[in-house]
Amino acid sequence: MFIRRLGSESKGDCQGGYACPDILELENGDYAVIGSDITSEAVQKLPAGSGCSPAERIVRIPRHILVAARTDIPATL
Repeated sequence: MFIRRLGSESKGDCQGGYACPDILELENGDYAVIGSDITSEAVQKLPAGSGCSPAERIVRIPRHILVAARTDIPATL
């Protein structure tokens, strides 16, 4: 299911298996994000044209996690 972690291996955010924000590449080329579920507080504030179905969640990850992963994310499809 998971191929690899994106970004730095030592992010320093993980506390014994909890509070471990991360970005993971899946076998099919999609990405999975581990972060804090902010759906209930954010869903009513989404910009026009955005939506969140009952099967989806809005997650927050620290900026440094995404910036560290940038070099591992392909620039093209």
